[in-house]
Order: sequence, then C-alpha cells, then structure tokens
Amino acid sequence: MIQALLLGILAFCTQVTEYALGRGFVSQPLVTGLMTGIIMGDIKAGIIMGATLELAFMGAISIGAVIPPELITGGILGVALSISSGAGPETALLLALPIATLALILKNIYLGFVIPVFNKKADKYAEQADAKGVERMHLFAGFGLAIMLGLIVTFSYYLGSNTIKNILSMIPSFIQTGLTVATGILPALGFAMLARLLINKEVIPYFFLGFAIAAYLKVPITGIAVFGTITAIIIVKLTQARKISAQEQMTLEGGTVDDDF
Repeated sequence: MIQALLLGILAFCTQVTEYALGRGFVSQPLVTGLMTGIIMGDIKAGIIMGATLELAFMGAISIGAVIPPELITGGILGVALSISSGAGPETALLLALPIATLALILKNIYLGFVIPVFNKKADKYAEQADAKGVERMHLFAGFGLAIMLGLIVTFSYYLGSNTIKNILSMIPSFIQTGLTVATGILPALGFAMLARLLINKEVIPYFFLGFAIAAYLKVPITGIAVFGTITAIIIVKLTQARKISAQEQMTLEGGTVDDDF
C-alpha cells in the first residue's frame, strides 16, 4: 500500500509540473522510470526500463489536436508493475502502451468536460481584469488533472500488481521472446518518428557525421553528444558573427537593417 501511495504521489507531482506549473520535461519516462525504480527498490531496473520507454516514445509528441498516449501514467505503472513481477524491459513496454492509451481516454474526458468549466470562469475573471482569478482557474484545472491521474496510478497499482503477476506467468515463452524482439524494434521506431520531424537537408549531414564517428572512430554516445554540443555552439557563434558583420557593413554603406522583431 505504501508503494502504491508513493507512486500516486510521484504521478501527481509529475502531472503538476506539466499542467499547472509549466512544463519541465520531468514527465519523460527516463525521469519517471528512475523515480519509480527508487520507490520500488530497484534503481537499475527503473533506469533501464525508463530508458527503453523513452526511446520507444521519443517521437510521440503533441502536434495540434493530436495528443500522444499519457506517458506519465503509462510509464510509472509499466515500470512499477514490471519490477514488482520480476519481469524485464519488454514487459514494461508491453504494459506501458495500453495503460497510457487508457489513461489518455480518461484524460481527454477531463479535458473535454472539466477544463471548459474552468475556462469559462477564467474568461469572466479576464473580463473583470482579475489576473488572480485567471491564475486560480489555471491552477485548479491543472491540479485537478494531476489528482485524478495520481489516484488512477495509486489504485491501479494497489489492485493490479498481483493480477499482473498471474497474467505474466501465463504468457507462453514464444510470446515473451517476441516481446523481447519488439522491445529492440520499437526504440528504432521512436527515433524514426522523431527524425521525421527534425531531419531536413540542412541538418542531415550532421546526422551522418555522428553516425560515421560512432561507426568508424568508435566514439561512445556520450562523446558524440559532447562533440555535437560544441559544434552547435561554434555554428551559432559563427552565424551570429556573420549577421553582426552584415549589419555593420550595411550601416557603413548608409543602408537600413530590417529588424525581425
């Protein structure tokens, strides 16, 4: 019961940072997996499972009206139930997706029926120039969602941990092998979804540069990240220097410089 309460508090605090206090990216499975591992008493498993979920859902972001699965609830419960049952990352991935999808349905119900009530109240406060009232409505809406999802995590883990253990023990070995293979494929799918959004003709040379460094120079990922950060800083500095030089040149020639802002 204590673990269930702690997991619910973790889900509540994470949701608050997302929907009430401003997004800080602590909701990512990489973070929630670590925190869940601490609560469950297996930090190593929490990190590994969280990293697996992070890779699989890296490209699942909200664009317009498209809302991705509710990864906070799915990530916490997927990792917690997998650790409690003694399973591996493939089971965390197996559990996280349907849980996140179900939580998204409940989240959408809250967003569709409860949030509009707070929005109308906020509009009235805005008409009265009451900034504090608008702020209260924002906080009430965000905290309400966090409480709802936190309770879902608490009761789901408390009621479902033994059930999950029994279900997992009934899964045939060939299905478990297939889940292990899928765990290796889904991170690649997550990267592909992210690359589809980011890669264009201007940045793709840097992608292949990183690949070549890893493949032929055997530089670890951390080293590539360091080189990439340094390269990005140098490029930004050079770009800024060129813009300043162009502005100074136009000033000397008596021209005008358009200000983007």
